[in-house]
Amino acid sequence: MSNYLKKPNDIYKRSQEMIEHDIDVSGFDADMQDVAIRMIHACGDVDVGVDIAYSNGAASVGRKALAGGCPVLVDVEMVSHGIIRKRLAQHNPVICTLNDPRTPAKAEELGTTRSAAGVEFWGEWLAGSVVVIGNAPTALFHLIQGILDGHLDKPALIIACPVGFVGAAESKETLIALSDDLGVPYITLRGRRGGSAIAASALNALAKEGITQ
Repeated sequence: MSNYLKKPNDIYKRSQEMIEHDIDVSGFDADMQDVAIRMIHACGDVDVGVDIAYSNGAASVGRKALAGGCPVLVDVEMVSHGIIRKRLAQHNPVICTLNDPRTPAKAEELGTTRSAAGVEFWGEWLAGSVVVIGNAPTALFHLIQGILDGHLDKPALIIACPVGFVGAAESKETLIALSDDLGVPYITLRGRRGGSAIAASALNALAKEGITQ
């Protein structure tokens, strides 16, 4: 019981060594390798690497936006809590409108989830932001539709990791298929897998390289 690693940085360092030993990230663009490592570390499953998809230069665009102090918009509070604030050198605001008092009525009006309705209240922050979706496929679908309709401004980057059996895989495939029409870079994890931890880990990697705190 006394032989386990206790210090956080020692744990993260050993994790990174094991990941680098067990997986080959050479197939990722140079600017995406650290993001892939962080996403794999977040779920403890090296097999997710084959499902990480991204548009050319997406990580570089995200890093530049964050360095410029852009807002970070998230679909649920769990994503917000997973973002390591001290990695945000510009003290970027992290905004979640899921619990905005206007959201339940908007969800009823639109006939959708509160996560999707909350996207409607991203307006003043959305242009040039980094969007991180770690739970709700409906939020991703709503964002895509709003951008295509011209109803919503374009963020600098979309990190899309909604999770689940209904709509998760489809929403991410829609993002990939329509990426040229959207004109917005993306980082995503194909299939049903995803979640707040993986989504936040991608953002954390963009904010600061390496998996140590």
